[in-house]
Amino acid sequence: MREVASMLDGWSRRQFIERAARLSLGVGLYAGLSDAIAAEPSKGDAKAGRKAKRLIYLYMAGGMTHLDTFDVKPGSENQGQTGAISTSVAGVQFSEYLPTLAAQFGKMALIHSMNTETADHEQGEYLMRTSYEQIATERHPSIGPWIQRLKGRQNKNLPDTVTIGAGARHPGAGFLDPTFSPLPIGDPNKGLENTQSPGYLTEKSFEKRIALISQFDRKFREKYPLKTVKSYTDFYDEATSLLTSGELEAFDLGKEKPADRDRYGRDPFGQGCMLARRLIENNVRCVEVTLGGWDMHNTMWDYNTLPKRAGILDQAVGALLTDLSSRGLLDDTLVVLTTEFGRSPTINYNAGRDHHPAVFSAMLAGAGIKGGQVYGKSDKRGHGVEADGVTPADLNATVAEALGLPRDEIVMSPTLRPFKVAHDGSPVRKILS
Repeated sequence: MREVASMLDGWSRRQFIERAARLSLGVGLYAGLSDAIAAEPSKGDAKAGRKAKRLIYLYMAGGMTHLDTFDVKPGSENQGQTGAISTSVAGVQFSEYLPTLAAQFGKMALIHSMNTETADHEQGEYLMRTSYEQIATERHPSIGPWIQRLKGRQNKNLPDTVTIGAGARHPGAGFLDPTFSPLPIGDPNKGLENTQSPGYLTEKSFEKRIALISQFDRKFREKYPLKTVKSYTDFYDEATSLLTSGELEAFDLGKEKPADRDRYGRDPFGQGCMLARRLIENNVRCVEVTLGGWDMHNTMWDYNTLPKRAGILDQAVGALLTDLSSRGLLDDTLVVLTTEFGRSPTINYNAGRDHHPAVFSAMLAGAGIKGGQVYGKSDKRGHGVEADGVTPADLNATVAEALGLPRDEIVMSPTLRPFKVAHDGSPVRKILS
């Protein structure tokens, strides 16, 4: 069988190894390794001037409407049924659906002039997460793997990056080493699944299977002494270490008080934000939590559309910022909230808003950020940028700067192409401490 594996083409060999390893180990910790194996690396509560040590990245999938969240236009015919309320900072208003966040605006910096050139969800998500356009010949890393690549591994057993509720299109580690791949969590209420051995698999038999798979792979590793092959083995070694680690409790929301879980909201996003807080308390460097459902082409003011979605966002992020602040974590944790594009000022005939990349909003809070301010400006209709436009690469450069990442450091992909953490983006220095 080993000789058969060595005769297969590159893609088939990867599938062969992955399936053999999963079947032999009896665990299914990470199903996305077949993509990663192809790569190798070649003023608010924040303290002034302090660089962020950790990142919580909140992604609003589907194209969050700016006019109905952070960039309201009261009195405009394009505002629709969404009312405006005052925030904790005079002269700044939020949507009526975000009362908790409005009260905490002093912790946040808003960008009202985000813009991009694509109205396609997949392309927009990829560009926002990587700073690069999606191409067939290269897969670019998301921010968490970039942090680990540029600053080194931080946690001995737990992964440096965890994604919660992210879809299959997430770029993950891109062309970087597979050991930089984020650990995906589907349902935060279930924590890290497949970590309990089945009744028939004792510790001794598990170790025997580990030894068996190592022996099974030996000739293949000797024949193909490539870094990608070693990285694949290293990833399984790290997975095994995590499975036997007491730090798995970090993923268990059952350790939290029911009342505290209620504060975040019992929906997946609310519990995901609570899990993000638990993970950074346990020295995980980057946690991404996704809230989908923002693709509101129809009846967006029905309760189950905009009001419900914005209410989930408001409750969860409000509780997250409150807890981070009260526990002293906001001083060295950066919180970012963004989306792939905005939604059209014109309300369509289905009482919804369509894709609109010309202008939208993003939010940053915590370490490295001056809270209580708005950067950039959309026009009075909320249709385009009026002042100080910011691209996805600029936003990512701002995040990189707040985290103290070397933005000019070049990393070569396996195809010998040079890449940087935020491409050619320029940080928005006015919102940085």
